Amino acid sequence: MGNYAFLGYPVLQAADILIYRAEFVPVGEDQVPHIELTREIARRFNKLYGEVFPEPQALLTQAPRLPGTDGRKMSKSYGNDIRLTDPPETMWEKLRTMVTDPARVRRTDPGNPEVCPVYALHRTFSSPEHQQMVNVECRRAGIGCVECKRILYGHLQERLAPIAEKSAYYERHPEMVRELLVEGSRRARQHAIQTMEEVRTAMRIRV
Repeated sequence: MGNYAFLGYPVLQAADILIYRAEFVPVGEDQVPHIELTREIARRFNKLYGEVFPEPQALLTQAPRLPGTDGRKMSKSYGNDIRLTDPPETMWEKLRTMVTDPARVRRTDPGNPEVCPVYALHRTFSSPEHQQMVNVECRRAGIGCVECKRILYGHLQERLAPIAEKSAYYERHPEMVRELLVEGSRRARQHAIQTMEEVRTAMRIRV
């Protein structure tokens, strides 16, 4: 049973995707192999029973992997995440203690943005102008790590504050969330029923 998860979980994940005949699946970089397994299952079914399932493609964002505050992949399980709904003071405290270029010990030491997790977040959240400025000034020790983090904090707040506000709004109106979930479930059920009808027809299974 301990080994079943290595096969069972990816297959269950594939079923969740294929039953709605998704063509694109938004995933993180580490989930791409699961999508390839889903594609393989779809190809195998289609070869045996006819074209029923599309072969889904992984849909990656411009930042498929974000570094956490400790430099590893950002993950709640690692406790190194910056959350969309973090209050400003919590977000700043996480950024303030975030690891930087380990070779930059003193404020006067030039840094290397390419190995700095803070700069990796700049690439996602900061404007091109600020990215360029931080890149240049860090390398010549024109700014310190704290100042670099304050610039990033401002851009994070600008990008994430509207999301936090919308989240707070739905927390105050749970009935709207329930309505969305009920309607979403209804529409998903319709798609699933139609898919299963076509699967049974292709496999010549009578219910």
